[in-house]
Amino acid sequence: MRSDTRQNAHLTYRANAGAGRHGWLRLTPAYSVSLVRRYAAEMPPGSVVTDPFSGTGTTPLAAAEHGLTGQSLDVNPFLIWLGKMKTAAYEPDHLRETRRALAPLVHRAEELLPEAGELWQPELHNIGRWWARSALDALKAIRRALDVAAGALPPGGRDLLDVAFCRTLIASSNAAFNHQSMSFKEEQAGGDSTLQVLDPDAARAVLETFRREAGTTLANAATPLPGTARVLYGDSRDMQPAAGRLTPCDLLLTSPPYVNRMSYIRELRPYMYWMRHLRRAEDAGRLDWQAIGGTWGAATSRVRAWRPPGPDAEGVPEPVAGELARTQAAIRRDGGRNGPLLANYVGKYVHDMWGHFRAAYKNVRGGGRVVYVIGNSTFYGNQVPAQEWYAALLREVGFAGVEVEVIRKRNSNKALFEYAVSGGRA
Repeated sequence: MRSDTRQNAHLTYRANAGAGRHGWLRLTPAYSVSLVRRYAAEMPPGSVVTDPFSGTGTTPLAAAEHGLTGQSLDVNPFLIWLGKMKTAAYEPDHLRETRRALAPLVHRAEELLPEAGELWQPELHNIGRWWARSALDALKAIRRALDVAAGALPPGGRDLLDVAFCRTLIASSNAAFNHQSMSFKEEQAGGDSTLQVLDPDAARAVLETFRREAGTTLANAATPLPGTARVLYGDSRDMQPAAGRLTPCDLLLTSPPYVNRMSYIRELRPYMYWMRHLRRAEDAGRLDWQAIGGTWGAATSRVRAWRPPGPDAEGVPEPVAGELARTQAAIRRDGGRNGPLLANYVGKYVHDMWGHFRAAYKNVRGGGRVVYVIGNSTFYGNQVPAQEWYAALLREVGFAGVEVEVIRKRNSNKALFEYAVSGGRA
């Protein structure tokens, strides 16, 4: 079966690029709207769809597009903001007002270019690696122009222009997307942009990119959503939002972080610094520690020091507990200096997901179902069969008819696949 499984790029983030609001921000680990729509289309009117790992808001937006009620959780303030913007209803008059304000705003940014060196910029480490001098100055000018214009923009206008700004800052960066995660274009990966001379034409090209991205974003926002959605702050381990409560759902559809030590925060940092969600490098590590699978910055040392819960806690049940222990031992043995860290990482991930599965069961209605899109992984040649462990833990908490379906072969390693693990609640 596996030998015939294809990579199916249409079931990855690539399918989101031309899908209206779904394409507002590219996040490489994000799963495909095509896949989400397949499941959403099977749900009857009035259904509630929950995603406890909201990410870029693909699930709640797809649910609203199908006339359903979507709801999702996340701990990252930027992703919560993005999800809310993608699923919001926008008044046509407000969109027209924002469009009229765009030309004066871009003109103001152009006037600011000569003094851009004095404008605020985020404390992103080695910022000259991310943007050439002209692009950086243009972004600083747009950021200031947006701040000045904010009070005169209609409801939703500033947020939509901020979405366009986020698209512009990554489009004008030296980031490359020819790898499973974001990297830098080799010819531009070094250097200090502060030593470069401002190229007015290059800076104006960035302003034009912003104008174009704003037009696209406003056009996408004009398409009404037949359903509704809400994106809440909350920890997926207990699924208890900081404010309000989740409605028991008919479908829990999600793609949790994979067990591969790839942190969302790595690709989100440029957006979060420019949007002022991050001020210093240590802020990213503190935030990533709150996420399942987070290992960025200071989170790494905390993972290294992590220990399983004591005997009084409800630990991971058998047979997963035994398989996990053997896998961790193999990773410690084969991983050299990093072996103990990565063994701890896998252990903490599984313990966190066990807590999540128990919470998930309580949040699914009788007759409802769950679908988890997840990938397996390897560490030093040792398989981490996440799909099998997910299935066993879902059965343990009470879900019935649990199945594992191969969705596609991933392109990073011939042994890696993406799966849909599903089950139902009686």
